[in-house]
Amino acid sequence: MPECLSGSVGLRYNYFPRAGLSARTEGNATRGGGKGEGMQITVTQVAENRRRHKPKSGETLGFGNHFSDHMFLMDYSQGTGWRDARIVPYGPLSLAPSAMVLHYGQEIFEGLKAYYARDGAVCLFRPDRNAERLNRSAARMCLPEIPVEDQLAALRALVRLDREWIPRDEGASLYIRPTMIATEAGLGVRSSAEVLFFIITGPVGAYYARGFDPVRILVEERYVRAARGGVGEAKTGGNYAASLLAAKNAKAQGFDQVLWLDAERRCFVEEVGTMNIFFVLRGELVTPPLSGSILAGVTRDTVLTLAREWKIPVAERPVEIDEVLKGAADGTLSEAFGSGTAAVISPVGSFSCRGQEVQVKGGRTGELSLRLFREITKIQYGEIEDRHRWIHRVE
Repeated sequence: MPECLSGSVGLRYNYFPRAGLSARTEGNATRGGGKGEGMQITVTQVAENRRRHKPKSGETLGFGNHFSDHMFLMDYSQGTGWRDARIVPYGPLSLAPSAMVLHYGQEIFEGLKAYYARDGAVCLFRPDRNAERLNRSAARMCLPEIPVEDQLAALRALVRLDREWIPRDEGASLYIRPTMIATEAGLGVRSSAEVLFFIITGPVGAYYARGFDPVRILVEERYVRAARGGVGEAKTGGNYAASLLAAKNAKAQGFDQVLWLDAERRCFVEEVGTMNIFFVLRGELVTPPLSGSILAGVTRDTVLTLAREWKIPVAERPVEIDEVLKGAADGTLSEAFGSGTAAVISPVGSFSCRGQEVQVKGGRTGELSLRLFREITKIQYGEIEDRHRWIHRVE
């Protein structure tokens, strides 16, 4: 049985982290490299007559409905390491029916965005944090890690090539989905000796069709998303598969999202289906701690950093659902919102639990939610100073 593949592995080729690919062209293929230094990424551009439909300015984008012309691929074999970094036209993947990802769910992914700044620069928001989290997820799911700088080099190369897919409409961006899957053909519960890492991108608008309006949340009391000691803190597909039935039931009742409780007692708040959750309780910004069963959100960390900078009292502590419901009823809960890459900040208008629905702040958007949303998006789009150096420019 192959050993678990977690642990940092060095790439066997070079990259150009900031200066862009030094390239020569051979037909429609471009190979990065030069003078023996820098990661080599082979680039095969899609033919003009095979380019995908690109949404026009002003067209409704939705989320996850459109995909760009190219994708990044890279292979791993145990004993050999990572190899064959390449950008090719977007298209189907070829997998054996016995590929281990299809049977045992050995898979991880990330989500981040690229933006056109007001000065015309292409920017990534804290991509190093996503790369670090991908490696943590890889270690938990027994997949090989990729050095952060190598991940960033792949991101920059792909975004640079498909930069015209980045929408310029207000609030729109290019969503980026790095993914790693087990591809070895074989049955038997063990870690795969062969892995594929790929990145796809696509233009997106607001995550919720109605924009920044407060969402209605159903507290899930029957099902659980993850338990401590499990894989809840990894960004792996199984966590999302586990959430689908509860989300489907909630949407059938007119709710936007599910709020998960802890697996042991169904007492403590964990996270929303696609977001970390925050509460303003008696003037203090409160969020559940990273205890192993919830995702360490990049936007979550951004919110905490800004709140502390603004001298807002902050607590990462266990939050009982009864405290939330009581606070909504008596007014000591003045605000609630979710945070995540897709929606950035999503104000919560109400919680429904035990057959009763209670509003937060009369169902209106709170002041802190709006302030955070504006601050974060202005940093992302280059409208205000990036004092934390969160923005990585794609040159």
